[in-house]
Amino acid sequence: MPIRYEPALETVQPDEAQVHAGMIATFAKIQATTRADYGRAVRGVHAKGHGLLTGTLEVLPDLPPLAQGAFAAPGRHDVVLRLSTNPGDILDDSVSTPRGLAIKILGVEGERLPDAEGTTQDFAMTNAPAFTAPDAKAFLGSLKLLAATTDTPQIVKKALSATLRGVESVLEAVGTGSPTVISLGGHPETHILGETLYSQVPVRWGEYVAKVAVAPVSSPLTALTGAALDVKGKPDGLRAAVTAFFAAHEGVWELRAQLPTNRDTMPVEDASVPWPEDESPYVAVARVLVPRQEAWSAAKVERIDDGLAFSPWHGLATHRPPDAVMRARRAVYPNSSDFRATHDGCPIREPTLLAGSLS
Repeated sequence: MPIRYEPALETVQPDEAQVHAGMIATFAKIQATTRADYGRAVRGVHAKGHGLLTGTLEVLPDLPPLAQGAFAAPGRHDVVLRLSTNPGDILDDSVSTPRGLAIKILGVEGERLPDAEGTTQDFAMTNAPAFTAPDAKAFLGSLKLLAATTDTPQIVKKALSATLRGVESVLEAVGTGSPTVISLGGHPETHILGETLYSQVPVRWGEYVAKVAVAPVSSPLTALTGAALDVKGKPDGLRAAVTAFFAAHEGVWELRAQLPTNRDTMPVEDASVPWPEDESPYVAVARVLVPRQEAWSAAKVERIDDGLAFSPWHGLATHRPPDAVMRARRAVYPNSSDFRATHDGCPIREPTLLAGSLS
């Protein structure tokens, strides 16, 4: 049976406020560096987008006990998706890093989280089932390393990435792939649209908590899972691949949820532990349908890439993030958006228009 939420699942450390202050300062350092480099403000993480998509999310019927919050009843919502890679600087795609997906479900009614604007439910995901750091303090340590290397010349990052891809290939051949090597630039050069992406850390799921995943299910997408993508000499090769795909195909994903069933193997407060799928599999709760469209355009950049803020704290109270990494994101993300709005005039906002108006 799935474990019901109770406050004892959360453990707020006494130094969290100090850690959050350190993270805000570190993100500000990263953004100040990149603004000086580019002459404009960009996101503190996931700065480079590779696809801006609009579509429809269909909540599936017959979901108990997963019929909670935004997924309590069958229905359709407009949805906005932003594909990205992790770094806070805008890199040549030959610097190969983990992939991300931010998804914004529009028109979700219900009690909101504090300071959550509009009527959206956001999820932020990366293509690994667990986070690289167990808690906010370790997260801060990795951010400081990122900040220290933000201004490293791209030629150095390209060389390092090539070396790390070789290291990761060897590690994977013997079954010991390294999330750390991947995060530093050793991600295999594969097509971004074949990835399954995960929230990595849990959110409240009404009476429960859950991790969330988005997985490709239509055959043109699943054919790209693990498919090599040559980006040599193509600084924006991932974006070009996404654009080419949606010029010819629609895409269908499943949004899935995983409920914990074992407190020992499925901790809430250690984000580095993947929850075993043989103990509790991910279950489909919705389908995301994205029709053929222009996946990147000046209008979409203005309205979505520059215009929208994506945060797991934009949503319903029934989906409140309960763990330390998510609490840190609550402290940091608004400051990242404020920096962009202050230094670049970006109208960071929650959308009041339907997704169709954002296409």
